[in-house]
Amino acid sequence: MAERQADLARHSHPDTRSVRLGREDRLDVEALRAIVKACRELHIGALTVFAFSTENWRRPAEEVVRLMGLFMESLQNEVAELNRNGVRLRFIGERKALSVRLQTRIAEAEQLTAANTELQLIIAIAYGGRWDIVEAARAVARRCQSGAITAEAIDEETFRAGLSLQFVSEPDLFIRTGGERRISNFLLWQLAYAELYFCEALWPDFTRAELDAALEYFAQRQRRFGLTGAQVETR
Repeated sequence: MAERQADLARHSHPDTRSVRLGREDRLDVEALRAIVKACRELHIGALTVFAFSTENWRRPAEEVVRLMGLFMESLQNEVAELNRNGVRLRFIGERKALSVRLQTRIAEAEQLTAANTELQLIIAIAYGGRWDIVEAARAVARRCQSGAITAEAIDEETFRAGLSLQFVSEPDLFIRTGGERRISNFLLWQLAYAELYFCEALWPDFTRAELDAALEYFAQRQRRFGLTGAQVETR
């Protein structure tokens, strides 16, 4: 089976899966623990969770401070258990926008779990899909300016190398919770061929059963990538 990363989103490698999970505004560690456990049991290779977007900085200052405090507390409380369970923590987003203290804790968590291989848990914080694309464009522009590459040499792989998720394959499955029907500026480049699954359950109520339903939906999809259905069937 192809690998899945879930909004919760998914990636592809033999016998593994990857999923990406979208969220509402409330942090709920219990829900995340349960989904991480399920992803490990299902041999899902990567799980990307949208924790805080670039647009969320526009919220009232006291709410941003509260959310950052909750994030710091959750990171402190969960990293040891994640490490014991073989989960590798990685973070994407504009890290320099975060407090120095939080940046330090993130770097420590990444270093502690760097050798783990059970599951890659990728947390998107201070992240936006448009920001990601702009950063990749800047990286390519700098390479052109330095003479490392020419404009004619730029292709999709060159551009992808500058994106936040260049270290994993592209998501196979995007799950959006809370009854919303949009991707909200998340992984705009990477979701080009992902299957999109929308459910009514709020993130705190997103259970293993909800995840199983999303994966069953994914299993019924025919992924053609530009081919005809007949071509896919004969591959």
